[in-house]
Amino acid sequence: MLTVLESAPAAAQSVTPDLFNPNRGGFVSPDTLPTRRTATTTFAQPASDALPALPDPSADPRKSKDAPAPSRVGQVPTYGLPAANGSGASGYDSLNRKRQQPKLYPGQPKPKRAPGPGTPPPSAPAPGIGQPRIAPPPSETANKTPVPAAMAGTAPGQPLRRRLKLDDDPFGPVGDYAGSFLIKGGLELSGGYDTNPARLNKPIGSPVYVVAPELVVMSDWERHALVADLRGSFTGYGNQLPATIDGVASPAPVEINRPDFTGHVDGRLDVDRDLKLTSQLRLRLATDNPGSPNIQAGLQKYPIYATYGTTLGVDQTFNRFEVAAGATVDRTAYTNSKLTDGETFSNDDRNFNQYGGVGRFSYDLKPGLKPFVEIEGDTRVHDQAADRNGYFRDSNGGYAKVGTSFEFTRILTGEISVGYAARNYVDPRLSQLSGFLTAGSLVWNASGLTTVKFNSDTQILETTLVGSPGILVHTYAVEVDHDFRRWLTGIGKFTYGTYDYQDNVRKDKTYSIEGDIIYKLNRNLWIKGSLRHDILDSNVPLSSSQATVVMLGVRLQN
Repeated sequence: MLTVLESAPAAAQSVTPDLFNPNRGGFVSPDTLPTRRTATTTFAQPASDALPALPDPSADPRKSKDAPAPSRVGQVPTYGLPAANGSGASGYDSLNRKRQQPKLYPGQPKPKRAPGPGTPPPSAPAPGIGQPRIAPPPSETANKTPVPAAMAGTAPGQPLRRRLKLDDDPFGPVGDYAGSFLIKGGLELSGGYDTNPARLNKPIGSPVYVVAPELVVMSDWERHALVADLRGSFTGYGNQLPATIDGVASPAPVEINRPDFTGHVDGRLDVDRDLKLTSQLRLRLATDNPGSPNIQAGLQKYPIYATYGTTLGVDQTFNRFEVAAGATVDRTAYTNSKLTDGETFSNDDRNFNQYGGVGRFSYDLKPGLKPFVEIEGDTRVHDQAADRNGYFRDSNGGYAKVGTSFEFTRILTGEISVGYAARNYVDPRLSQLSGFLTAGSLVWNASGLTTVKFNSDTQILETTLVGSPGILVHTYAVEVDHDFRRWLTGIGKFTYGTYDYQDNVRKDKTYSIEGDIIYKLNRNLWIKGSLRHDILDSNVPLSSSQATVVMLGVRLQN
């Protein structure tokens, strides 16, 4: 039928190798096969639907045995696992690849780094090894109040709580902030008994009370500084002393109440890192010490004196070398003495102005050791040229001393110096007042509970004794503080002093031993007990004295 319908001649299909191919798609060229593989695997067997390569009819089968093997250049076979496969986070990576950091959920603490090679891993001791454990305290097995996870720090995702700084004085005052100023205040109220308040040769006792307020204001600035330290006290006695003793005027006042105040305000202006301007305002309000020969006989009460002044200075640092210099102006003024007969006696001859300057040169030799040299000079001008005994007491003087400040691992800190002081008077009848001076302030932290303090000071004071140019005073004090508990402190103190009235026969020595116990209820309320014994040893007859003081009081502070 095909030959009848077709006008073209018919021909049979030529026999080819694909004519009788039993595979699917055998009559289609492999290049146009719709189900052909689009990718092959290196060195993998062909898929079952891949077309086998047809033999070349022109090739000689005898030469196929000598055909060269296919080239393997660039074809690196893999055996087992690849390099650095399965290395841990802290293992060795031969490929030096950057390790992927573990992802932490918000608030999760970061794991600590490995301590390093050679460090043995922490391990818990095996049970039954070592000393047998003592019975646990009852607090370990007691039924405790449950604590929320947020407060205990065990909540998932909670960041670690910042460890608080250890409080050196857990019962000390905290203070209040007013703007950028920290204000700390306190008030001590105490009462007791003094066996000899006037320090007479024949003791006359009296009840005593003390009111002692204090105020400290400190700036909290990044630069510059301003500090005010004001401390005062009023000592009152319940009894009055007799106006006459053995028929003569008493060497002590009838009213022996005594005020005392010490205050100073320090300022610092930081011009730059190495240059600072300093200043100070100071005030000292007090009376002569009981038993002093400067006290007149037949007084109604102690005359009060005030010493106030200022210092303006500059502090310049040149690398390790530091220079500090300042100019000082001070005035000392006494009130009139009120006598028992109602009259008043002027003390204007004891009033004077003092003008001077001081310089200090120090070198930071090494951390914790800073030697220095200090030089001071001044002149004193009295309101009256001659005093009550006709002596001209205007004078010029000063001192020079060398020392060092040191700090050895916070165990021993302080400053110590030695030098020489001298003062020349206008009146030729008054000889030069001179002597060696010692000054020091040491703090030794013997242990975490015990502290030892040492203080030494030398002063040149004015006097009214006939023929004596002045008083050279040396004072030495040792104090030991021990904390039996954080809330219970014991203090022991010993003080020794010498009063040298030059060109006069009088030489005084003072001894004082004191013991205090402080019970700290909290930061705002302390209870304090004190026992002190004072001795005045003088080479002048009927001038020595002894006294014992017992006090109990409270301290209020913020």
